[in-house]
Amino acid sequence: MTMEVDLDRRSMSLWERPSRGIEYPERSANRFPMQFYQTRIQFPAVRRGCHLITEKILESLPELRKIQVGTLHCFLQHTSASLSINENADPDVRVDMELALDHVAPESLNYIHTMEGPDDMPAHVKSTLIGCSLQIPVTAGRLALGTWQGIYLCEHRNQATPRSIVLTLMGIERA
Repeated sequence: MTMEVDLDRRSMSLWERPSRGIEYPERSANRFPMQFYQTRIQFPAVRRGCHLITEKILESLPELRKIQVGTLHCFLQHTSASLSINENADPDVRVDMELALDHVAPESLNYIHTMEGPDDMPAHVKSTLIGCSLQIPVTAGRLALGTWQGIYLCEHRNQATPRSIVLTLMGIERA
């Protein structure tokens, strides 16, 4: 298997080596350098449910406005909570999400892993189903979320603990 790589308009396989005696011009300076920013934000323990955290994320990333085109990766460092993008206008959506998740992964199921309480294993199931990371496009210094979309921290435990999210912003800076 070979992969093609564009090297200043020359295409060569990653597995090929240039023949001896062939002179290649020096690679020109990259006009659009990729920038990376990373921070970790901590959230205090919150009650069970879905909590809108979009503003907190935006406050934690002042570099966002520098990026013309890129991606924000959000990674939750826990296994009994999750991250979600959902409607941010009607608070009833948050209540209904919790209701639906409780139906999908009820505490009443005969789980084997119960040492941390009856809500622990259902929390792991919910975290697995929803996920612990998000990938959000960045366009012209803003998250490219839809009009009614917001970023949620979904807490699945009754006795929550503080939660940490690693934010990695990558992209090409604005001119």
